[in-house]
Amino acid sequence: MVSQEQRRRQLAREKFLRQQQRRTSARRRTQTRNAVIAAVVGVVVAGGATAYATGVFKSDDKKTNAGAEATPSAAPTSKAPDPCEKPAEGAVKSLTWKKEPAVTIDKSAAYSMKMATTCGDIDIALKAAAAPHTVNSFAFLAGKGYFDHTKCHRLTTNGIYVLQCGDPTAQGSGGPGYTIPDENLKDKTLKGNVYPAGTIAMANTGQKHTGGSQFFLVYQDSQLPPSYTPFGTISKSGMTVLKKIAAAGESTGQGDGAPNATVVVNKLTVTKS
Repeated sequence: MVSQEQRRRQLAREKFLRQQQRRTSARRRTQTRNAVIAAVVGVVVAGGATAYATGVFKSDDKKTNAGAEATPSAAPTSKAPDPCEKPAEGAVKSLTWKKEPAVTIDKSAAYSMKMATTCGDIDIALKAAAAPHTVNSFAFLAGKGYFDHTKCHRLTTNGIYVLQCGDPTAQGSGGPGYTIPDENLKDKTLKGNVYPAGTIAMANTGQKHTGGSQFFLVYQDSQLPPSYTPFGTISKSGMTVLKKIAAAGESTGQGDGAPNATVVVNKLTVTKS
């Protein structure tokens, strides 16, 4: 017997995924239109993968749950205080590449990633052996300063529970110009189509092998299809930072929007142990 709460969550997830499919279709139409415009005016558009790494974790729709659908006029909740510090001085770099960098990491070694954010440090143990292309890409991009001074642009607090980062544009449409293959989709931690709290995974367009630079940090167990490369585990102290960010809520009051906390990655580094 399915409880009302289980049914509500199921409806919320189904609605959320339908919305993202519509978003993906709309982005593809926009990309095609922009490509035609660029050809006519002779403008070379850099970073052809601008819609990469968004997928189910990119939405402009403020209603992401069944309750919101039933009460579309519900007013957003009052904004919570910002628990984070001011960003470090510096600007986001505009960088793109035509193809994925060659895999040069040592697959047998241990790698870690540190996100030094305005809300605190988030340390992550990376899964180099299980997701070598993903870890290699992060090591490459981090070395170029690609993630430095970027905002984490999306927080979901209903249905799924994630903080999304890795987009230099902070709009959910940015990427490094290349894509990487899906990896580690049969990770033993993904039981019952649940990405457990403490997982870091790649966002994508909803299609296979479309990950770029955007990723999401799971702060509470989230039921999702195993389509998003899990490539690391967040430390206990990092989870404390994530929960602080989540507690501040998101901007729409509907469960899916920009975080109220000013989450900026001052510096992202990948280190071989």
